[in-house]
Amino acid sequence: MLNTVRVAVTGALGRMGQEVVKMVVRDPELTLAAAIDAKHVGEDIGEILGLGTLGVKIQDQLEIALLESKAKVMVDFTTPHVVKRNMEVAIASGVHPVVGTTGLSHDELSELDKLCRESGISALVAPNFAIGAVLMMKFSEMAAKYMPHVEIIELHHDQKLDAPSGTAIKTAELIRKVRNELKQGQPNEKELIEGSRGGYMDGFRIHSVRLPGLVAHQEVIFGSLGQTLTIRHDSIHREGFMPGVNLAIKKVMELHGLVYGLENIMD
Repeated sequence: MLNTVRVAVTGALGRMGQEVVKMVVRDPELTLAAAIDAKHVGEDIGEILGLGTLGVKIQDQLEIALLESKAKVMVDFTTPHVVKRNMEVAIASGVHPVVGTTGLSHDELSELDKLCRESGISALVAPNFAIGAVLMMKFSEMAAKYMPHVEIIELHHDQKLDAPSGTAIKTAELIRKVRNELKQGQPNEKELIEGSRGGYMDGFRIHSVRLPGLVAHQEVIFGSLGQTLTIRHDSIHREGFMPGVNLAIKKVMELHGLVYGLENIMD
């Protein structure tokens, strides 16, 4: 019999959580062990999502769900104010977190990395699980070496809680690795409306757009003498994140400590 990876999904009824549940159920190498959410507690997750009866009832107590289900990996797409606690519970339960929820600070990531190493549990946190988005970030890092004048525009649905997005922050961090701080634009520039030039980071700007109808989109615009370069990625459906989540589930137990960024496990 195939030895499958037992997966618990927190935020199982959220937009991303539902896609994760469907992906896990369809992959013969994975087993849906638990579904955690505050809604429809006690109901079969498969019946709610139109997948048929799966025998996995929604629970609202994470620690109990992880213990009873014998899950090996927890996938978390919840909200910024609960993700750290969810990870702490998973690590204490001997379960490897795979996290797409953004909003964790550098200090919190360092704290969680320390906790992982002390517990012998590995984790992966990725601001974006779309393979194309990871390539967009890496291409932007390459371009910044030669075209240091840059601005980032990220666009998301209007229910997103954090701004700028984790993807934008990760992109900016990669650019910062290869680009010295450079204050761009007109030095005497004046904002007539506060915030109209976006957030400031090492001399360049990050702009966040929030509108209904959007999913997750980002463009990085580079400017130079007589030319511009735009690198853009669009997620048009949340299923586009699932190959990256699938890869993370299958790789996370081979890692050490907390790994930040999907690019670190891509060949």
